[in-house]
Amino acid sequence: MERLIASPQMIRRTIALVLAGGRGSRLKQLTDRRAKPAVYFGGKFRIIDFALSNCVNSGIRRIGVVMQYESHSLLRHLQRGWSFLRAELNEMVDLLPAQMHHHSEHWYRGTADSVLQNIDLIRHGDPKYIIILAGDHIYKMDYSIMLRDHVEHGYGCTVGCIEVPRNQASSFGVMAVDETNRVTAFVEKPANPAPMPGRADTSLVSMGIYVFDADYLYRLLEDDAANPASTQDFGRDVVPRAVAEGRALAHPFAKSCIANPNGAPPYWRDVGTIDAFWSANLDLASIDPELDIYDTDWPIWTYQRQLPPAKFIPDHNGAQGIAVNTMVSGGCIVAGSHLTNTVLFSSVRVRSFCRIDQAVVLPNVSIGEGCRLRKVVIDRRCRLPDDLVVGEDPEFDARRFERTEDGVVLINDEMLARL
Repeated sequence: MERLIASPQMIRRTIALVLAGGRGSRLKQLTDRRAKPAVYFGGKFRIIDFALSNCVNSGIRRIGVVMQYESHSLLRHLQRGWSFLRAELNEMVDLLPAQMHHHSEHWYRGTADSVLQNIDLIRHGDPKYIIILAGDHIYKMDYSIMLRDHVEHGYGCTVGCIEVPRNQASSFGVMAVDETNRVTAFVEKPANPAPMPGRADTSLVSMGIYVFDADYLYRLLEDDAANPASTQDFGRDVVPRAVAEGRALAHPFAKSCIANPNGAPPYWRDVGTIDAFWSANLDLASIDPELDIYDTDWPIWTYQRQLPPAKFIPDHNGAQGIAVNTMVSGGCIVAGSHLTNTVLFSSVRVRSFCRIDQAVVLPNVSIGEGCRLRKVVIDRRCRLPDDLVVGEDPEFDARRFERTEDGVVLINDEMLARL
């Protein structure tokens, strides 16, 4: 099927705003010192790199990143990795941390308020269309197709949507649409999500991706700010207002997703829990992953240090190790250990005689000799002592570390210091 992308004129009149200020508390200690969009993912990336790469690959090169919680790590990453856009060509990744304005005495009170507080900067860019993006999801999407869909229908607001199992839909904004894809109902995070017609086990939910006519968005935000009952949130307040006015269009993700050549269904993940984060990373190390990060036609951009290639060496006894379904990043050294279904981020050291299975190991981790690790997520810069065993005794693991109901164990340096 031919993809109908937006014209260059549409794209030049568009600004994308990536909302990256949330903590992501369900990721527990992984977000103690970094915002959720700054969390590492996929061996060398950060979560926010996927939304930003979608923008650049879609031709949209005027981008603002709105941030608030623990923003230092995210700021540093963006300054180092996303400074290649050229201001003289009207390209930018503009960093918009929360700050006190003369007309405002508070930090960002909600996603809508975070955009409203930067409205003067947005108006200065004179956009005709504004794309609002969540900065904490993993997916590949051509926003120019959604932009064209928005312009052709002329409703004023377009909402990206995807079908999910109904038992998972209470974490999202749940939508109903008519036969023309006009949104007829929108409820943010309902306790009892409505099913799709004729599909009792499936709900249609918002992806947190919106396209607005700029003038229409300005009016919605100003009206919302004047409403004392509003929570100043896009999902709870602004989008429902557009739906009530009959001006919201649903854009199915399948129309604009970047398909995996292996025929996998459209890939979109909210890696907002430890279990989801662990599972999505390990999928990349599988034989036939659902997300294709090797697609040179739709690359994922990021910042990475100049590191030497990964190296595998024998253990102290001269025996070679084994690595099966394992993804290993630059700067890693693995000494004669057995690794299966594992993702090693940059500059990880694995010493001799270890057996590691179903592990997600973030950058600069050192794993001591003789460790046995299964179903773990190890945070950055951890130093695991020799002979540490995790993943064999659930009660013991839960006393020492953060263990989920599904048995995934999160380890960070503070937990190790208490051993």
